[in-house]
Amino acid sequence: MSKKVGVLLINLGTPEQPTAQSVRQFLAEFLSDRRVVDIPKVLWMIILHGVILRIRPKKVAKLYQSIWFDDGSPLMHYSRKQQQALQQALADQDIPVELAMTYGKPSMTDAGKSLAKQGVEHIIVLPLYPQNSRTSTAAAFDSLARSLGKCPHVPGLTWVSDYHDHPGYIAALAQSVEQYWQQYGKGDHLLMSFHGIPQRLERIGDPYPKQCRTTAKLLAEKLGLEDHQWQKAFQSRFGREEWVKPYTDETLEDWGKKGMGRVDVIAPSFSVDCLETLEEIQIQNQEIYLEAGGKDYHYIPALNAEPDHIEFLASLVKEYLPAK
Repeated sequence: MSKKVGVLLINLGTPEQPTAQSVRQFLAEFLSDRRVVDIPKVLWMIILHGVILRIRPKKVAKLYQSIWFDDGSPLMHYSRKQQQALQQALADQDIPVELAMTYGKPSMTDAGKSLAKQGVEHIIVLPLYPQNSRTSTAAAFDSLARSLGKCPHVPGLTWVSDYHDHPGYIAALAQSVEQYWQQYGKGDHLLMSFHGIPQRLERIGDPYPKQCRTTAKLLAEKLGLEDHQWQKAFQSRFGREEWVKPYTDETLEDWGKKGMGRVDVIAPSFSVDCLETLEEIQIQNQEIYLEAGGKDYHYIPALNAEPDHIEFLASLVKEYLPAK
C-alpha cells in the first residue's frame, strides 16, 4: 500500500502587521539567521540590535503600509492563493498542500502537524525559490530540520532543491511576459532583476548567481530576444560589501541617463510579489529610471497564482511523486 503524499510549500516569511513592532520582530529573526548574515556573530549582534533594529523597522513599516492588502502582506496574500490553487489542481490525486514560512507564521511545525492530521506520511517539500541559495533554500532546509526535531518520527521527505532551468518554469515566465506585452505593448528593453547576494558567497560555491544567469538566458531565448534587447541584474543589496553585479538600480540609472525609451522589468527569482517587487522594483526603481531621464517604465508582475504557474507547480509535484 502506497503512503499518502502531501506538499509543503515554503516561502521566506513576512511581518504579520505593517507596524514597526511587527517588522522589528520579523527582522530580528530573519537577520539573526547565520545563513543570511554570516559575519562574526558578536559583531553582528551589536550592529543588529544596536543600530538596525532601532532604525530600520520604522522605515520598512512605512514601505509595507504603501502596499499592504486587506488580508496581509502581498507575500502572504499571493502565497495563500498559490497554496489554494495548487491544492485544487492536485485534488484529483488527494494530495493536500500546506504553506509554511522560514521565518514567522505559518510555521513549519504547524504546517507539518496539519499534514500529519490529514494522514500524510511522505512530504514533497517545495521551497518557492526557483534558484537555490544558502540565503533562502538552505535557510528553509534548516528551519524544516529544526521543526522535525520536535516530531516523534520523521516522515518520508522529497526535497525540491530548485527549478531554475525547468522548461515548465521558463515557459510560464515567457507566457507572463508575452501576455503583458499583448495587453500593454512591448518595451525597448527587458530587464530581468534577481534578488542579490554578496559576491563572496558565489566565490565560495553558492550556485544562486549562476542559476540566475541560466534562467535569464533561457527566458531570453524563449522570448526570441536578441542580446541587445535584454539584460540581467541583481537588486536588494544590503550593507557595504560588494554584491553580485550588475546592480539593478545602477543599471536603470545608467539607462535613464542614456535617454532610453521604454523599459520592462521582471523579477524571475520571486515566485510571488512582495516588498522587493511592489515597492523596490515597481516604485523606487521606476523613480530612479525616470528621474535619470528614462522615458517609460513597466513592471511585469510575478507569476503569483496565475494559471500557467499553478499548472507548472502541479506538474513539478507530480514529477517528484515517490514510486508506488
